[in-house]
Amino acid sequence: MTKHLADHRNAPGAGRLKHFLRIARDRSDAAWRSVWQRPRETGPQNQRLVEYVRIERGRLS
Repeated sequence: MTKHLADHRNAPGAGRLKHFLRIARDRSDAAWRSVWQRPRETGPQNQRLVEYVRIERGRLS
C-alpha cells in the first residue's frame, strides 16, 4: 500500500526559505503601525468617554 499524497514530505528547498525571509524583512507594516499608534485629537464632545476608557485601562493619572 502506498502513502497518501499528504504523507509524502518534500525536502525543504531554497524557495521556501527565500519567501520566509522576504516576509520577515518586509517593513511595510512599520508605516501602518505608526499610523495606528498615533495619538488622535479628542474633542470636547467625547472627552468623558476618553476619561472612562483611561480609568478602565487602569491609568488614573
